[in-house]
Amino acid sequence: MKVKLPQKSIKDYEFISKNDVEELIELAKNLKNLKVIHVNATSYGGGVAELLYTLIPLMNNLGLNAQWEVLEAPMEFFNITKKIHNAFQGEDIELSEDELEFYVKINKENAEKLDLDADVVIIHDPQPYLIPMFKNGNYIWRCHIDTSSPNLKIWDKVITLANRKYKKALFHLKEYFQEPFKSIAVEFPPSIDPLSDKNRKLSENTIKEIVEKYGIDLNRPIITVVARFDPWKDLKSAINVYKILKERIDIQLLIVSAMAKDDPEGWILFEDILRYAGTDRDIHFLTDLKGVGHPEVNAFQTISTVGLHTATKEGFGLVISEMLWKGNPVVARPVGGINLQIIDGYNGFLRYNINELADAIFEIIKNSKLREEMGKNAKKVVKKHFLTTSHLKRYLKIISEVI
Repeated sequence: MKVKLPQKSIKDYEFISKNDVEELIELAKNLKNLKVIHVNATSYGGGVAELLYTLIPLMNNLGLNAQWEVLEAPMEFFNITKKIHNAFQGEDIELSEDELEFYVKINKENAEKLDLDADVVIIHDPQPYLIPMFKNGNYIWRCHIDTSSPNLKIWDKVITLANRKYKKALFHLKEYFQEPFKSIAVEFPPSIDPLSDKNRKLSENTIKEIVEKYGIDLNRPIITVVARFDPWKDLKSAINVYKILKERIDIQLLIVSAMAKDDPEGWILFEDILRYAGTDRDIHFLTDLKGVGHPEVNAFQTISTVGLHTATKEGFGLVISEMLWKGNPVVARPVGGINLQIIDGYNGFLRYNINELADAIFEIIKNSKLREEMGKNAKKVVKKHFLTTSHLKRYLKIISEVI
């Protein structure tokens, strides 16, 4: 299924760096009219979809012919690919031969019905990974998850089916490079779009309307977690951190999420986390089920005193950069791509233990000077490394190499 996209202009990003924009225009000159297809599992929910909504229109504005195809598959397929996702992140699970056969079958069907006639095809994550088995082309695999210690039994079974069909494999960190991709692997961190509804500067009136609608008190400190309902996000630990702090200071916890189409497990975890939180009125569950979209997420991050992220595995965690971009420090566990974004003691704190996470947040809340300084540093880090222009530059260079 082809995704319809808005138009964007690269010139609008000159406020980040005029030199970067000029470099992008120059890089794209040799790629005019080159057809590039991105393939992923869903057009809504999760960081991959958000990235593509920005990157593909900008590729088109630079003169490429970039398009986006989304897999067509039943829920049974996404149950299987969620298992594969978890196995790639190290979970000890089994994948039956029947499940593997069904995974292959759906990839084959999509290879036949999606528009994949292009100069370069970029496959995102495990769901469409097998498509190159059934359709020739110049393929790049873009892996957005933490593969630093995969379940090798499942990894080998799945990856070796199609690895030779790929010209490049892109991972957030070098620590994620695994055989048989090491010879073609590239370190490739993602980005946030500073002009998207989730990251652009909102008016005070817009923020006030959103805050009042969802009953949040601006006169008390606000801790915000933005994460999918996924076992790796460990949202129970976030609630535990909040409960420890609640005994010391009058605070609120915002748990902000979207229910992704390709993650059926999320609904089960959502109910489990709701039960775990109980009836505490200062824990706010703010999801698309309550009308929360990108402007609302933006507002919640903007009004936050501090961001919290308790994931035990994290491919990158774009929500960290989103919070930092709003000038707020973040306290998080030092896992995966979080280590690239948070410099301990500079724009937040890296802690693992629940009590240490709570202590770090308490220090930020109580020390306004520290909070202000960390907030300034937070925005600097994102502007330098994790905005759209840097990411787009990496894509144009890798596409040039592949063709």
